[in-house]
Amino acid sequence: MAFPRGGLRRLRPAPPATGPGFAEMFAALPVAVLVIDPDGRIAHANAACEAMLNHAETTMIGQPYDAVLSPPDGYVDRRDGHGFAAFDTEIEAIRGPRIRVDFVETMVADHPGWRIVTLHHAPQSRRVAQGADRTAGARAAVGAAAMLAHEIKNPLSGIRGAAQLLASSGEDRELTGLITTEVDRIAALIDRMQDFTDTRPLKLEPTNVYPLLDHARRLALAGFARGMVIEERFDPSLPPVLIDPDAFQQVMMNLVKNAAEALTGLAQPRIVLTTAYRHGMSVSTGAGRPRQPLPIEICVMDNGPGAPEDIAEHLFEPFVSGKPEGKGLGLPLVEKLVRDMGGIIQYARERAPEMTVFRILLPRAKA
Repeated sequence: MAFPRGGLRRLRPAPPATGPGFAEMFAALPVAVLVIDPDGRIAHANAACEAMLNHAETTMIGQPYDAVLSPPDGYVDRRDGHGFAAFDTEIEAIRGPRIRVDFVETMVADHPGWRIVTLHHAPQSRRVAQGADRTAGARAAVGAAAMLAHEIKNPLSGIRGAAQLLASSGEDRELTGLITTEVDRIAALIDRMQDFTDTRPLKLEPTNVYPLLDHARRLALAGFARGMVIEERFDPSLPPVLIDPDAFQQVMMNLVKNAAEALTGLAQPRIVLTTAYRHGMSVSTGAGRPRQPLPIEICVMDNGPGAPEDIAEHLFEPFVSGKPEGKGLGLPLVEKLVRDMGGIIQYARERAPEMTVFRILLPRAKA
């Protein structure tokens, strides 16, 4: 990693013999960094940048900048010799997904024409903060839903009992059957609402997620995902995760079922389960709160069409659904369970190939 005639090390005085060199520290930065030379070609990229762009530094070096990364809107109109910044913007990695980042380009002092570009996943932390800001409202909604569910189930039981009595006395069985069926449907919806309103703390424990992922995969292939392909792309060195195993199993089954339903009618339906360890990944859970490390990444991906654009930002809100028969409670329950385990979940559409991604970030278990 070097600028010409002496390299990257010339930017700072030589470090003490006992400490790491500047190049080593550059490589270890948790924020994605690109160094661009005066000809607009990539001179250096650190490890975080390689992971974000899905591109090795050795293949990026010497490439024109726009051959690796599509910069954000407004970049081409920037003033020469000045920096540029775009926050919460979407960029496209040529070999990777479309991602939302804070994009900041600065000029390198004493090195005319040289630039440094940093890409930061700040929108992730903003979304977590937004989730934290909704906590008070969510609690009020949960309380109202719990009370409503309790009050509705009592008269429903009476209606169902009356329908059964009518049926046993020889009255119109078709009509009474319809009443019973609709009452059962409403009761099932209320049961799901009560799952959503359960405020009991989860029992978190160090867990190997792979048996749980394998169980979810086998159940899916034996049932709702029969005839589909479910691929596994796992990091074999993933450490134990701090989760509630039952809650995690419920999260995975909901996400895989969602993926399977999104693939209905596709000629080559495919679901992909992935795991990865993201060094340096941490998020802020609210203003004034310390950042929490969430290095465990688990993704459920499918090659379906994804959510309609008008509801993509609201998928984790109750009663929002892109399915004609959807109730809009599955993903809010998933988000609640993930949040109760100290993690976050995100929805994204990625390209090359086109995939729908639900990404879960969780804390690792301490030794």
